[in-house]
Amino acid sequence: MTQSRSPRPGGRGPDQFRMGPTRISTLVVAGLAAAAAAWLLISSLYYNGIPRLPWLPVVTLAALAVLEGYAAINTRGRIEQRPGREPVNPLLVARFVVLAKASSLVGAIFAGFYAGLTGWLFVESTRAAMEDRAPAGGGLLASLALVAAALWLERSCRVPERPDDEREPDERESRPGPR
Repeated sequence: MTQSRSPRPGGRGPDQFRMGPTRISTLVVAGLAAAAAAWLLISSLYYNGIPRLPWLPVVTLAALAVLEGYAAINTRGRIEQRPGREPVNPLLVARFVVLAKASSLVGAIFAGFYAGLTGWLFVESTRAAMEDRAPAGGGLLASLALVAAALWLERSCRVPERPDDEREPDERESRPGPR
């Protein structure tokens, strides 16, 4: 959870521990740190002694991206109460938000790792490095797809604002701001 500013001095109040949207800057920093770690790790080891890169993590990341993309489409339709869709369970939406926030961070870390690894593999000219370029590039693309799908799912879980004429009279009066 991220802290938000509270109207009361001392930071106490109902909005003190409010969860906000995922910050892109957080994802970029995590990705850059993972890229640097991957580059340093792979360049300090004897690369030819490492087994070939597997395709299973790439397939797993891509499958998670597809599933979260589907969840985003389905959840948005259910929140907007489109015809033919059943109402959404609020607890399910909360779980999807947590999943999306975690997946975007994990996807950014994997994307950074695969970016550092791919960059090093394109600098290296050994046969083993050339064979590992495809799985590393695929992992980078799958990781970026996971980040995009997770951010989309997080955005799809937002409750749309109701127009003022649909609000209850007591909601309009208790709403802060100009009257």
